[in-house]
Amino acid sequence: MYTLYTDAATQPQTGLSAGGILIIHDHHQTQLKVPLTATTNHTAEFEVARLGFEHLTRLVGDDTATTTILFYTDSQIVSDSLTKHYAKHYQLWVDDLLAAQAPFQLVLTQWVPEKQNQGAHTLANQALHSAEEDK
Repeated sequence: MYTLYTDAATQPQTGLSAGGILIIHDHHQTQLKVPLTATTNHTAEFEVARLGFEHLTRLVGDDTATTTILFYTDSQIVSDSLTKHYAKHYQLWVDDLLAAQAPFQLVLTQWVPEKQNQGAHTLANQALHSAEEDK
């Protein structure tokens, strides 16, 4: 079983976004800071979640069909959209994320408050600050 935490950070004035991905497996953590192409926080949350699952697919390799993922997000829209397989204004993002989850045997999605997602939150903010400095 793998545990995945994701979070996005967006600077509304510049439209810059970045994400944090935290993967835990067998007491080992993988921390990733990623630049995002999304320019709004909602789309950034979908994008970083998809990237997290794509990274997990590479990490797990041939065992995806027998692997369970516990996915934690502090984005209510991502959590609700995955439950419903629908989001009025974000359906393409939902479809991309569902496709990224499809190789896994089971994905359990859980919304968590921001304070319970601090690892991914910190990574996202660090990545955003780096992106702002590089601009």
